Amino acid sequence: MELKVLISTQNMSYEEWKEMRRKGIGGSDAAAIAGLSKWKSPVAVYLEKIGQAPKEEVNSETAYFGTQLEDFVAKEFSKRTGFKVRRKNAMLQHPDYPFILANVDRLIIGKKEGLECKIASEYLKQEWEDEEVPTQYLVQCQHYMAVTGYQAWWIAVLIGGNKFVYKKIERDQELIKQLIEIETDFWNNHVVLKEPPLFDGSQASTDLLSHMYPEGIDEEIELPESVNDLLEDYQSAKQAKVEAISKVKEVENQIKALLGEYERGVTKKHVVTWRNVQTNRFDKKAFEKDHPELLKKYIKIDSYRRFSFK
Repeated sequence: MELKVLISTQNMSYEEWKEMRRKGIGGSDAAAIAGLSKWKSPVAVYLEKIGQAPKEEVNSETAYFGTQLEDFVAKEFSKRTGFKVRRKNAMLQHPDYPFILANVDRLIIGKKEGLECKIASEYLKQEWEDEEVPTQYLVQCQHYMAVTGYQAWWIAVLIGGNKFVYKKIERDQELIKQLIEIETDFWNNHVVLKEPPLFDGSQASTDLLSHMYPEGIDEEIELPESVNDLLEDYQSAKQAKVEAISKVKEVENQIKALLGEYERGVTKKHVVTWRNVQTNRFDKKAFEKDHPELLKKYIKIDSYRRFSFK
């Protein structure tokens, strides 16, 4: 099928581009809506689309270098594969679902394939081992294939500034069908109706709530009766967590007793280790005793909100 262009981004400012992104669901939104992103929750996407998201940090270093190195990653991909790539300075739109959009990094000339360019920290290199592609990026590329109708998408990543990896992702029609269903439900039943999705248990949701409501007001409000059910679930989950932690320590201690003074133990299926480890730890009590005034100079007061109920 022919690519459907919603609007050209050739001379569009960053603010104009952000405003256009609010008109639909983009590739970087897809994993978050599906609950598969470590960095963003469905609620965060919802707030962005209705124009109520907390103000974002401007020009963070990660975003800056990601933009600056995108061209390098694309050129390196071309050099290693022999494929020629080109920019598509346009916001693309799904032919049947006008709210499903795509801003792709590159298209491969002469093929029905595209390219997504990434940079990654050295600490995340294990996510790219063998044939692995981080879930959120796999979903992002399938989203792009849904919009373009293309049969494959490549992803190239510069890891830690010194390792280059590229992989091909084949079109998964079943996954694309599920993504379209999830995105359609999100757009029609949340964004259009102004009905926020529920916060989930992800760190992204926790961080968003802390960002939105950093300080409390010393006043009381009446909560709906449905909160009682939530608190019962909360209490049950906390008890289950306590029992699970206790069980983990019980099993761990039983195996430690079997290891005794040995650092390693083996079975036909597993290797168990209980190694000697040395760490450098700052002795705050000793420092405070020897240098009380200096410690006061460098103490930083942190403020946060503690959740509890009775």
